[in-house]
Amino acid sequence: MTEISFYTFAQDRLEVARQIVVKAYRQKRHVMLYVTDRERADVMDQLLWALPGFLPHCRDHDPLAPETPVLIGASVDTLAQPDVIINLDDERPQAFSRFARLLEIVTAAEDDRMRARQRYRFYQERGYALSTINLGQQGVQP
Repeated sequence: MTEISFYTFAQDRLEVARQIVVKAYRQKRHVMLYVTDRERADVMDQLLWALPGFLPHCRDHDPLAPETPVLIGASVDTLAQPDVIINLDDERPQAFSRFARLLEIVTAAEDDRMRARQRYRFYQERGYALSTINLGQQGVQP
C-alpha cells in the first residue's frame, strides 16, 4: 500500500519538491512530479535545470520519458518505475496508488491547507499510512 507523507508549512512548494527530487534521485528512485498546470510545470522544469550538476528529467510526453528517472506531468503510466509521486496539483493525483510513496507539499496559505485537509481525509478514510512533517516547526530539509 502507498505510504503518504504530508510536508506542511512549506515556504515554497516547488523548492521543497526540488529538494525532495534531488534526494530521491540520489537514492536511485524514479520520481513523477505530478502537475497538470502547464505554467507550474514550466517553473518546475526550470528549477531542475538550474541545479548544479545534471539531474536527468523531462516532461511526461517527451520521447525520452520512458527511460528518464524524473518526469514532470500527469501521465503516471509513463514513468518506468513507480517509486515516488510528488503532488504539485491542488487535487489528488490520478493512480497514486501505483506508487510506493506519495508526497504532498502544503504551504501555510489557508486555501492550500484546506485542500490538503480534504486530500488527507480521503487517504485516511481509505486506510493509507499517513505521516506529517511540519517544515515550519522543525526547519527540516525534506
